[in-house]
Amino acid sequence: MRIVFMGTPEFAVPSLHLLLEQGYEIAAVVSQPDRPKGRKRTLTPPPVKEAALALGLPVLQPERMRSPEAVAAIAELQPDLIVTAAYGQILPKAVLELPRLGCINVHGSLLPKYRGGAPIQRSIMNGEKVTGVTIMYMAEGLDTGDMISKVEVSITDEDTSGTLFEKLSAAGAELLGRTLPALIAGEITAVPQADEQATYAPNLTRDDERIDWSRSARQIYDQVRGLSPMAGAFTTLQGEVFKIWKCENPNAGSAAGSSAATPGTVLEASARGIAVQTGDGVLTLLDIQPSGKRMMTAAEWLAGSKLPAGTMLGSEPQ
Repeated sequence: MRIVFMGTPEFAVPSLHLLLEQGYEIAAVVSQPDRPKGRKRTLTPPPVKEAALALGLPVLQPERMRSPEAVAAIAELQPDLIVTAAYGQILPKAVLELPRLGCINVHGSLLPKYRGGAPIQRSIMNGEKVTGVTIMYMAEGLDTGDMISKVEVSITDEDTSGTLFEKLSAAGAELLGRTLPALIAGEITAVPQADEQATYAPNLTRDDERIDWSRSARQIYDQVRGLSPMAGAFTTLQGEVFKIWKCENPNAGSAAGSSAATPGTVLEASARGIAVQTGDGVLTLLDIQPSGKRMMTAAEWLAGSKLPAGTMLGSEPQ
């Protein structure tokens, strides 16, 4: 068994470790190229590359997997199986046809729901209570291949995309370990996806991060959780970006607010947090990040800043 493993973010690292722990031969690890990161735009290797190098594994980082050079490099490895987990590129037919056992993907949703690049974030943003991991055969479409195995994972009200990434990453590695022996033995009966039930989770855009205060307190709460700790949800304060990293659960706190207040109105700013009118009640902001500053609690920021009741959040930055 020669396996080529393809993955990029931290989500994929436990699956890579699992393959080695179970004694599979990793011919090479394929990851996205190093990218600039942080304010200084320092060229930074992806987590899977760092893990692979620490394990002494060869690493390939093609800019485009569809390029003839990339296809030839994979073919030269003569893999029996290709395993991918959040790699970030769709594999061309020429690569899909290389391994005798095919190509499989560890996907962070219960397919056919949430096909695409941001299933974990969008499952929280959409208020889902259950998600999971699907292992499927890869096809030329976007997460359209036949399903091999699944495991469900609950989403709590306290989960962020960060905590859910960790849950699904561990669940995916465990499921991969249970699935591979049967797959290798030819004992798998894959199930086609019901395309009519498919939903999509495209990569996040700036518009997905912008808070619309006319939405319900619960919808905004889920948006903030789904975008933390990666991109972060944002509103604006006096024309400048004002990020929101954590809110009080509106189901646990008070969701009642002045029905006369316009959504986006600051009702109160105190040591408890910043109470803002939404489309159906109040949402209390706990962790925030004013423009040009670090993330901090609302109480920390208010110790040196004033935010009068009646201030409007949400006007477009200039």
